[in-house]
Amino acid sequence: MDAVSVIKSKSSLIKKFIAAGIAMLVLIYVLSESFFYAEPGYIYHVRTVTGNEAVVTEIGYKFYPFGRYNSWKRAMTVQAANSEINGISSEKDADNASANLPPLSIMFLDQVDAHAEATVRFSIPSDEESFLKLAHEYRSPENLLRTALLPAFKETLQANASLMAAEEYYAGGRTEFNSEFENQMSNGIFLVKREEVTIKSGKTGSGSANASLGTDQEEYGEDSKTVFLVKKVLDENGQPRRKTQRFIDFGITVVSALVTDMKPNQKFIERMQLKQKASADRAIAREQRVQEEEQRLLAIARGEREVAQRQAKAKVEQIQKTTEAETDKQLAITGAQKLKAEAAIQKETAEINFEKAKIEAQTQRTLADAEAYQKKVILQADNALAQKLEAEIKIQQLWASAFANRKVPTNVFGGGAGGSAPVGSDSETKAFMQMLTLDAAKRLNYDRTLGK
Repeated sequence: MDAVSVIKSKSSLIKKFIAAGIAMLVLIYVLSESFFYAEPGYIYHVRTVTGNEAVVTEIGYKFYPFGRYNSWKRAMTVQAANSEINGISSEKDADNASANLPPLSIMFLDQVDAHAEATVRFSIPSDEESFLKLAHEYRSPENLLRTALLPAFKETLQANASLMAAEEYYAGGRTEFNSEFENQMSNGIFLVKREEVTIKSGKTGSGSANASLGTDQEEYGEDSKTVFLVKKVLDENGQPRRKTQRFIDFGITVVSALVTDMKPNQKFIERMQLKQKASADRAIAREQRVQEEEQRLLAIARGEREVAQRQAKAKVEQIQKTTEAETDKQLAITGAQKLKAEAAIQKETAEINFEKAKIEAQTQRTLADAEAYQKKVILQADNALAQKLEAEIKIQQLWASAFANRKVPTNVFGGGAGGSAPVGSDSETKAFMQMLTLDAAKRLNYDRTLGK
């Protein structure tokens, strides 16, 4: 093969490679312009080169031959918050799915301005008809946020602030404010009208009379004040009339509406601080008054307790004394009864002893009478000779014993004229004993002769 044919062969091969490369590039371009990947949480508006439209809600690769598509997030967020916390989030939304605003300036009913932080999350429709209507109207999520959702968010928040005074909001109306905001975002803004109303304060004025004016005294004191009320406009059925939210007509619903923070102006804060201090002072004074009242009641209770204790102590002493007196009385009665019983017993004993002694005396007398009678009979029988003899024998024995035991001297000297002086001889002793015997017999006074 010559050189020319080799060159032609190489040239033909190069042309084939170029053609294949061009075909590959065309195929890649066609594929890149005909397929896209549907992400979760998005709805896609697809327009083909033939003029057809489609709504893609399923996840995965989708075919759109040389067409166009827009991605719409199923939920969009409008938030008015401090920029310092914007970076703190659990999800990073694309710019076309959320709108971040600085705190929104609002005006309360009592002309107090504040900066509100709020968040509203919207859900777009997923059915084909409603979604196509929304896509035709706004064409892109950016237009929807800029022309519909943001204005509705601002208008509703400001309108909601005009229904309530700032003092009412900070005095406990926060939850009512948040509830009304969500209600108006979901169902429409209330139509209201502002009315000027004069209210009687009920306070009695005080002042001093001017004697120069006589009976035509000047008025003094403020017994009325003018306030402004915002009332909802009602329809023929008595229901509040509303300005409907424009986005509701396209099937957009409010998922949540939250008012997260409210910062009033500095003057209102200072006024609230003074009011708070006054309220705290009143609370302290009220607590002090309650404390004083409790102290008074405590003092009364202590006094009543002391009186009750004294009464109880006196009552105990009284009961004790009464009991002791009653005990003494019973003891006295018992003692008297005992003495009476003892006296009765002694009396009965004495009577018994008396009767006994009487009987014994009668017995002794009877025995004595019997013995005397017996002796009398015996004496009458023998003139008591046995007794008399026994007595005389005893006398004789006495004298005989005395005579036998007399002291007789060895030598006796006697003298006297005619020898008549006693010398203690046996004859003298015998004569003396006879005399004593006669004297004893005389004393016995009995007759030695036997009776008849």
